[in-house]
Amino acid sequence: MTLAQTSKELDAMNWRRFIPTQESLMNNRWLKWLTPWLAHPKLWHWSRRGVALGVALGVFFGLLIPIAQIPITAAAAVILRANLPVAAASTLVTNPVTFAPVYYGAYQLGSWVTGDTTPLVDFETIEQPSETEVEKGFFESIQALGKPLLVGLSIIASISGVLTYFIIDFLWRWRTGSRWKKRNPSV
Repeated sequence: MTLAQTSKELDAMNWRRFIPTQESLMNNRWLKWLTPWLAHPKLWHWSRRGVALGVALGVFFGLLIPIAQIPITAAAAVILRANLPVAAASTLVTNPVTFAPVYYGAYQLGSWVTGDTTPLVDFETIEQPSETEVEKGFFESIQALGKPLLVGLSIIASISGVLTYFIIDFLWRWRTGSRWKKRNPSV
């Protein structure tokens, strides 16, 4: 299956019907107060730069922040004038299926970068602890995750966001160029 066939299938599926329109969001009673910011046409325009930036923002914040990804990404898209629906949808790069592997890999990367070799659980010294020791151990474990996890997520999110922008930009240019060459074979 070629890229052109896949593109035709996507167009035939009319995938844009699943994306909320500007009007539906502006008429939503919970979002009506955001109308002055959501009214900018660049937020809804399907351009190469807007879509590439929207996907990059969504991937960046989707990987970096475990909660409230969509509102933070939407705010960044409004500020940077990226495509808002694409930005919100691309935060779903982390979901219940991908969350654990992404965060485990980020922790491993962060541990390697920071040089932190402390194991999360020391199985050799496990005894039957008291309840206060369990609470203390739990909070110490969470705190131990902090720096390596934050460093790893920052690295993965930054690299993925930048790569995503350039990949989308390249694919958009390539697809536009191939369509242009197909229409004008003499050039």
